[in-house]
This record gives sequence, structure tokens and C-alpha cells, in this order.
Amino acid sequence: MARRPALSPSRANDFRQCPLLFRLRTIDRLPEPKSSAATLGTLVHLVLERLFDLPAEDRTEDSAARALRPGWEEMLAKDPALAELHADDAALAAWLDEARARLRTYFTLENPMRLEPSGREEFVELQLEDGPLLRGIIDRVEVAPDGSIRLSDYKTGRTPPPNYGQKERFQMRFYALLVDRIRGRRPALLQLLFLKDGGRLDLRPTPDDLAQVEFEIRALWDEIVAAAKAGAFRPQRSKLCDWCSFKELCPEFGGTPPALSPERALDALGVTA
Repeated sequence: MARRPALSPSRANDFRQCPLLFRLRTIDRLPEPKSSAATLGTLVHLVLERLFDLPAEDRTEDSAARALRPGWEEMLAKDPALAELHADDAALAAWLDEARARLRTYFTLENPMRLEPSGREEFVELQLEDGPLLRGIIDRVEVAPDGSIRLSDYKTGRTPPPNYGQKERFQMRFYALLVDRIRGRRPALLQLLFLKDGGRLDLRPTPDDLAQVEFEIRALWDEIVAAAKAGAFRPQRSKLCDWCSFKELCPEFGGTPPALSPERALDALGVTA
């Protein structure tokens, strides 16, 4: 059964980055080439999720490293096209070494033997009153004996510079809002672990933080619905265009996106015209 359309942190950030990118991913749902970096992130997340299936004393770096190859083979079985990401066995070995390095960095940031998550890859969903359906997947949730909640997210890239990281902060506050509304308790700590360089970003959300992120979500949703009603999602040129899968369809680069009617756009968003 297909899920109702919903707004996630990644799709919200797509719209902020470029409304046309949001449209092509969310409304047109155009296919994108497989990405080596994104696939590496998926594999590392899979290994770290399953690490907590082991008894505490077995949650070692060696155990995690040994899980890489079986995890990769499982991903390949589900999507054989992933094999095209690597030219030969040497390229695959180098890529797995990168994943192994991310896991090694993880063990410098935390001791998983001392952690007992209450949720891993936890699906959360919330209907905002007079607003969008919100949805996300939280990498890890922990609840302390006193009821305090910590949300953790793994990032396989580098720590953003001090004046950046707005996307990551928005994502975690988005999750905090959902958890607060669903569980009736505001998370005490939001933790981002950057596995490329070992950085950490800790956020301690306040009631004002959650009120602000709800305001941002509602304002963003109003912009998305307005664009859908007009059938016009404008492109927004930036340095990130160099990595966009849809460059050839973008008017900023001489392309033409597929025709879009307001009715189809609104239907894809689950909005009644």
C-alpha cells in the first residue's frame, strides 16, 4: 500500500536549495544515477544499525568491519545495478576501505558497548494541524532512566564549517519536533556524528527552537503549495548545480523540464485543489 505524500527533512531541504530540484524528485519522481557516496552512506548506516543487534561485548570495530562485505552483498542482491558503481575489484576494495575508515572514526566518537538504543532507523510520522504530513527516519533514539531522550544521526561526510550546517540543524530540529509531539517529551539532546573527520555537533533544543522549526516548516509548505498551484517551480542556481542529476533539464543550463499541470502537482503533494 502506497504511503500518503509527506514532507521529510531531505525534501524540505531540496526545496530550499532549488524548487525545481524538489519538483523533479518529489512530483515528477525522475530516476537519478546511483551515487557512490550515497551508497557508501547507506552501507555504513546499515552496519551501524545492526551493530546493536550484537551483545554489548561484541560491538567492536572488528565486528563492524566484518559486517561490511555481507552488508554490501545484501544491498547488491536487492539492487544489482549498484555493481556498476565500481569498475573492477580493486575499485570495490578501495570503496570498502573508505567505508571501513568511517566505521573506525565512529569508534573514536562513541563506545557502543555502553549504549542500548530504544530505536534504530525509527520511522516517525506526524500530521501537522492545517499543515503537511511530516515524515522521517531517525538513525538512533535513546531514552535514559529518567526519561530524557537523545536523538543521534550519522553523517558520512565532513563536519560543516562553523557558519554552515543549517541543513543538518534543520533536520535534527525537524525530528525533535516530531518526537516531542508523538512522545509528549522534548528531546534533551540532538547529536550529529560526522564520520569523515570525527566531528560532532550537539544541539539542545528549547521550546523556542521547536516553535521556530514548526514556523519554518509551515512557511516552506505554503511556498511549495503556492508553486504547485502555479505549476511553476523555479530553478535556483548555486555551486551545488555541478552535482545535480537534472542539469540537462534545467533552464539555467539551456534545458527544458517536462510539462507540469497544477492539478498533477497538487495531487503529488496530497493537496486538494
